Amino acid sequence: MPKFAASTVVDQMKDLVLKISEEEIFHNFKIISHKRKQDGSPVTAVDTAVQVALQEALPKILDAPVLGEEMPEDEQVALWELRESGLWCVDPIDGTTNFVNGIPYFSISIAYFKGGEPVVGMVVNPMTQEIFSAELGAGAWLGAQRLSDKLPRHSELRDCVASADFKRLPEVLKSRLVTYPPYASQRNFGSACLEWCHVASGLFDVYVHGNQKVWDFAAGALILSESGGVMETFQKGPFWDDGSLSRPIIAARDPAIFKAWAKYIREAL
Repeated sequence: MPKFAASTVVDQMKDLVLKISEEEIFHNFKIISHKRKQDGSPVTAVDTAVQVALQEALPKILDAPVLGEEMPEDEQVALWELRESGLWCVDPIDGTTNFVNGIPYFSISIAYFKGGEPVVGMVVNPMTQEIFSAELGAGAWLGAQRLSDKLPRHSELRDCVASADFKRLPEVLKSRLVTYPPYASQRNFGSACLEWCHVASGLFDVYVHGNQKVWDFAAGALILSESGGVMETFQKGPFWDDGSLSRPIIAARDPAIFKAWAKYIREAL
């Protein structure tokens, strides 16, 4: 663990996100216009304003640079190299399409990296006031509820509810999931950061995504692992040993179900 009071940091992060939500999010929900980035995803002036606010405030909590989604790629790559010594990683609005269309399923995500992995993470849905947080080695929480206290609902993969983003999956895997799904049902709600958290909280049982950026998974992966869940890329091995800025995701709340889920996915690829 880093040499700071993580619980104090989490409290300051919570206060900051709630303040930014009041100032930037609520009065712009559903009414703001947007542009398209090169990858086709939407971006609004609120995405930029929230990131600027986080870039200004987070180094006052812990003195470290801030890597965010809404910055040039070369700057992101350079900042990612600082994850060993100390780095904030933020997604100012994860689920911008939902935000601009009035769907209350989007989030602000913040993680602090030290030693190459996140040691503190928070994901907040401003509209529902759900606040997910985690500290490395100290557990994950939804508000005051410890997520590891919630037992998985299912013991067999065939009974599970999956979160799956088909758009980014390899065609061979997508086809197999559609034709021979190993689970009972599948959903995708459009905010990767929240989907991680809802695997951790038990709303979803398993998760697969073809390619996420670090700001999509940094906080959520810590929250899931601290709740007792498991995640890997499409390749076996410790998740944080993959030092790339983006990666595919396999995850599950229950370790036994994860084994069956990962086996199915890898055999399909």
